[in-house]
Amino acid sequence: MISRNFSSTDSVGAPTSRRALLQALTIAPVAALAVPAPPWSDALARLHDTHEDEPAILIRTRERRRLSRVRYHRAEAFMPHRWREYGMGRHDFLYRAGIVAQLGLSAHLLDVGFSDTWNARHIGLRVAKSLAYANATGFGHDCPEMARLALVLTPYCRWNTPRLFGEPEPDDGGFSPEQAMPLLRALLDRVHAITGHPRPSGWQRRRKESI
Repeated sequence: MISRNFSSTDSVGAPTSRRALLQALTIAPVAALAVPAPPWSDALARLHDTHEDEPAILIRTRERRRLSRVRYHRAEAFMPHRWREYGMGRHDFLYRAGIVAQLGLSAHLLDVGFSDTWNARHIGLRVAKSLAYANATGFGHDCPEMARLALVLTPYCRWNTPRLFGEPEPDDGGFSPEQAMPLLRALLDRVHAITGHPRPSGWQRRRKESI
């Protein structure tokens, strides 16, 4: 069932125009004639064509909003703040970074109405594709270095896959943890701002640990 009523947190940190647009998506899918198509419809259609994806029907529901918040909080919890203390190697760090980025971007996609099933089928572990779909639907995080890191993390499972028979290592793009951490932080800050989800408990303490 399509939900029509959301709490006031929907509008925290988000432009009024975006709030009004997302409220429309709680009434009917983008394809419905009774609801004006959002400004990102053309960009979304181009991505569908480029990747030969089944068109996504964006419908906001309470359940997707709830799951969006859970994903954002998990992304914050997975941030590798203490990578130095744990002696985290390059592979482990980039694998963890991929999880963080994908959870955060998933929070935005769910919030604007993508279904978790569609995301799993058409995006999976591809961080770069997730970022492209997010930016095509109003995420507004056009950071060249984050886009480059997203390519390094796509698919992020490659950083947790054993190399057999002399297989070459994936290209890390020259990213060190010191370079990647601010990019991940900025990404999650954008998720917090655009979705209006509250920070998880213990967020300030974990952030101080990484400084």
